[in-house]
Amino acid sequence: MNALLLIAHGSRRQASNDEVRELTKALAQKTNGDYSIVECAFLELADPLIPAGVSACVEKGAETVTVLPYFLSAGRHVVSDIPEELEKAQALNPGVNIKTAPYLGSAQGISEILINLSKQAS
Repeated sequence: MNALLLIAHGSRRQASNDEVRELTKALAQKTNGDYSIVECAFLELADPLIPAGVSACVEKGAETVTVLPYFLSAGRHVVSDIPEELEKAQALNPGVNIKTAPYLGSAQGISEILINLSKQAS
């Protein structure tokens, strides 16, 4: 069984964390069967943290967890912090295949999305 785990930074502002949870629900509706499980986790400041997010996927039956970093640039969090947290998660779940997708800001089409958003300015 495959899981998708959306990873966001986490915020002291609860509404921001809830926004990530709502995005996770929307993603779950659009997986076309590629992922039986869609969850979110946070690097810091909100629960669940990354290792707990991976474990939640595993508890639901995931054999493979694809991590999707919801970050715009390859800063320290993307380059170092998330991989370190995933190492912890892997140690807790040794039989699970954890793989990482490219971070959001590196996606093809991001410039078109930004231009489209700019046209919505009020």
